[in-house]
Amino acid sequence: MDDPGAAGRFGRFGGRFVPESLVPACEELEEAFRDAWGDPTFRATLNQTLELYAGRPTPVTPALRLSAELGVTLLLKREDLAHTGSHKINNVLGQALLARRMGKTRLLAETGAGQHGVATATAGALLGLDVTVFMGERDMERQALNVFRMRLLGAEVIGVSSGSRTLKDACNEALRHWVASADDAHYCIGSVMGPHPYPWLVREFQRVIGEEARGQCASLLPCGTPDVVVACVGGGSNAAGTFAGFVDTPARLVGVEPAGGAAMTAGEPGVLHGFYSHVLQDENGQIREAHSVSAGLDYPGIGPEHAHLADLGRASYLSVTDDEAIAAVARLARAEGILPALESAHALAWVLRAAGTPELPPGSTVLVTLSGRGDKDADQLARLP
Repeated sequence: MDDPGAAGRFGRFGGRFVPESLVPACEELEEAFRDAWGDPTFRATLNQTLELYAGRPTPVTPALRLSAELGVTLLLKREDLAHTGSHKINNVLGQALLARRMGKTRLLAETGAGQHGVATATAGALLGLDVTVFMGERDMERQALNVFRMRLLGAEVIGVSSGSRTLKDACNEALRHWVASADDAHYCIGSVMGPHPYPWLVREFQRVIGEEARGQCASLLPCGTPDVVVACVGGGSNAAGTFAGFVDTPARLVGVEPAGGAAMTAGEPGVLHGFYSHVLQDENGQIREAHSVSAGLDYPGIGPEHAHLADLGRASYLSVTDDEAIAAVARLARAEGILPALESAHALAWVLRAAGTPELPPGSTVLVTLSGRGDKDADQLARLP
């Protein structure tokens, strides 16, 4: 999980598939990121902001009661405790500081569950940048609290009525808007997707999750490293950041997708939103809609580096159903007093299913990245039958 080079390729995946008019903006961003990432002053500013504003480091919490019930040692990397309630703030603060360094005055963002939109609106308010967020109308309905939060923070939220009215369509609109406004606006992509350099850039901003967790596990576990590291995957930014900290250890890496949007297992290689990866598509190459109870995982593709890790056999990608994820929310809440986001509950649901089987034998140690808190999903869960 290193620098993908000028071509932005992770093995056969990745690349830059954008209109000619956006190539200069992508090249400008790559040059600016390389310069900033090699600048100790930029890195120090980002690290200080993450510490003093976002609340890093987030803890690793032993889930003692659930561990006893499952017969495994379960540790939770608590990104739900970061400012704004999810891991999204790590990437957004990095990109917002980079945008300001580039002289941009506006941030554009897409959002599904709303957490990336809230984080972008928060960073815009902090740094004095205007923010426009594109969000599918269906997601606006099921994530009304986050829509209110974004607007309260000063962001313009634009509903997208095309297609399935979810994350894929919000990405489409954000890309279209960026074409017309790249001179003064930075497109703050929320996951390890999009044209190069975004999958690499976002992974590097999220790497802090895995690096922190590795050190924390070293002090908590006699063996130093968990046997299995698990994270939910839509586009896959929290998983990429987590895996980056453990990819050179013996730990098994597991990404968990929603059954209705399992691009890795049910998709085929193709191009979506400027990158080449596994994508849900029909026999004619047309993008199929993803379906998930979780708005943040309702996406028909997966980040190209995840596809590469699967090609190498370094990470495995599995799926759980909506019902399993919903049950996992209640199980963690009642056993540990922690209400996870529906996205994070997918990772936990796999652990609940696998514990005690050959996939996760008794006595195993497992780290789950709890990518976000579940307040945003409370109304949606309350309305489920």
